[in-house]
Amino acid sequence: MENKMSFFDRFGMVAQKMGNQIHLRTLRDAFATFMPFMMLAGFVTLFNYVIFDPAGFLSSVISSGILEKIQSIGTPIASATLSITSLLIVAAISYHMCQNRNYENTIAAILVSISSLMVLTPMMTTFTPEGAKNALEIPNVIPLDYIGASGMFVGIFVGLIATELFIKLSKNKKLQINLSGNIPPAVMKSFNVMIPIMITIVSISIVGFLVKELFHSDVNTLITTLVTAPLSKVTTGLPGFLLITSVANLFFGFGIHQAVISGSLLDPFLIQNMQENMAAYANHEEIPHIINMAFKDTFAVMGGSGNTIALLIAIFIFSRRQDYKDFAKLSVTPAVFNISEPIIFGLPIVFNISLIIPFILAPIFSLTIAYFATAMGFINHVVVQIPWTTPPVISGFLATAGDWRAAFLQIIIIAVSVFIYLPFLRIDEKVTATKQ
Repeated sequence: MENKMSFFDRFGMVAQKMGNQIHLRTLRDAFATFMPFMMLAGFVTLFNYVIFDPAGFLSSVISSGILEKIQSIGTPIASATLSITSLLIVAAISYHMCQNRNYENTIAAILVSISSLMVLTPMMTTFTPEGAKNALEIPNVIPLDYIGASGMFVGIFVGLIATELFIKLSKNKKLQINLSGNIPPAVMKSFNVMIPIMITIVSISIVGFLVKELFHSDVNTLITTLVTAPLSKVTTGLPGFLLITSVANLFFGFGIHQAVISGSLLDPFLIQNMQENMAAYANHEEIPHIINMAFKDTFAVMGGSGNTIALLIAIFIFSRRQDYKDFAKLSVTPAVFNISEPIIFGLPIVFNISLIIPFILAPIFSLTIAYFATAMGFINHVVVQIPWTTPPVISGFLATAGDWRAAFLQIIIIAVSVFIYLPFLRIDEKVTATKQ
């Protein structure tokens, strides 16, 4: 027993260290801050292109002209969220890096990071007029591709690197300009960081220049080619996605929240896929991705991590222990809104091998079924970022822009997951009875 506990302790220590790693923690916190903007964009997608679609079901009672005017309210919201993803994420990362480094001049770091991102953004785009054979280069414009979803990973790198460099430089007293006299605090702060600001932005610009000269490309294209595309295929391909999700749930089974893994390794790729899906749906284009942020929330977090709503149903129907049923009654209301901590830490699932196994297996089953159901056209792609607290069945309907088949698939998955949990629940009950 001591060996087993020492293994648990060592596992927990490793997981805790990963969770406290400052850059991973910064990314996790930044994406948590950014998530409301994603949800707002998701609601706009749902209302603009499902409910208020001029060719949709409301067109029979409301004129298309009025529906188009209503849509015009949501269109700029989408532009102010989806289209500037990189700007939002670089600001969030810079802010949380300052918090984690206990650096006080947060606003200066955020402005430096935003400026650094724009330094790496080519102020030019191409346009091919109708009937023309060659594309025209249009200077002095900001391409949305670079500050939107496709440029998010440049935003991540810039947010981390520029903020780290700026903080380190600004703490060097030799680079501070000290003014004497009755100087307002804001002015004093500004002069203290003037040289670090200059050095940081110039350094980032030199990196952009070197990339252009050596690789005949820009930083965004280079990172996409060498980093983002290969990692995305691994993390959001079905095998890699299932592996990382399973490891995250395994961590949760040992008391370390699954966000330690998924928040840092998965969320950036899942969010980018989600944004590209929403943009494609809004433009009536082919949906590019099956796996995305809302796909995970819809099919792997029903009742909370591990699809634990199935465990609660198994307890209510099949459990022979009254204490289990009493505890399930206390856990069911949070579970409706996908909050599983009461059942995970209360029953418990943590450090309970009998229930950790189905806690990992149930999402593997649900995600695999949902993936192939989407790939084969049995349900629509997930195209709406919904709040993760949206109850099961309703979440499937909303996330797929109103596809009732996705809601029905959730019901089937939950029913099958009950029987995934059931044999392990029986084992757990026997173990508990033996201990008593």
